[in-house]
Amino acid sequence: MKNLLSIRSYSTKPARHSHDFNQLVLPLRGVINICVGNFNGKVAPSECVVVKANEEHLFTADTEARFVVVDMENLPLNISSSHCIVFAINASLRNYLTFIESQLENQVNAQLEQAMFEMFSLLLAVQPLLPKIDNRIGTAISFIEQNIAQQLQIKHLAESAFLSDTQFKKLFKQQTGMTVMKYVTKIRMEKAQALLTHTDYPLPIIGEKVGYKEPSAFSRKFSQYFGLSPTKFKK
Repeated sequence: MKNLLSIRSYSTKPARHSHDFNQLVLPLRGVINICVGNFNGKVAPSECVVVKANEEHLFTADTEARFVVVDMENLPLNISSSHCIVFAINASLRNYLTFIESQLENQVNAQLEQAMFEMFSLLLAVQPLLPKIDNRIGTAISFIEQNIAQQLQIKHLAESAFLSDTQFKKLFKQQTGMTVMKYVTKIRMEKAQALLTHTDYPLPIIGEKVGYKEPSAFSRKFSQYFGLSPTKFKK
């Protein structure tokens, strides 16, 4: 068996089976119904299901649904050592799946496909294994990622999840292990760090891109988070 990326759909007629390699299924469109281990439920876009080698499983899905399927000889340590069967994937891996789909559907190139698999493995290895996230919280997280430059208030985030402020804050903490604003700060600081490292944007522009209109506010928050000012970090 070789490591392999492919785009697939699954029949509406289920068939229980197993194989001697690990397999990950990541929906692009539509949901998949899966029974594997102690999980029996739906897996949606922005999620990944792990089927370990020799583990019996059963899939069904609508025929129009599409998935990236990854056959792997060896799982990254974060996956192999975890009992998590279904977990949420981050924005970097979600965006990379779009590239994988486009490339595999338009060109055959063994060397590029191997490089794509290696990049997928690297992105997978740094995934925080958050349990399957409630769709309402997943919607709010997507809203945060897409609007990180804007002022993000609990009221608006709760509305995006169709929850009251109190329900939203409680469920968000249960699902992610951190408060809403701590999560927002984490996403902002990680993006700021990447922009400082990989671009030549001036500091005020970077601050604006991660939601701080005042350069002093951005510098203060960055320094608190990393223990180093953005000016010193960039040198």
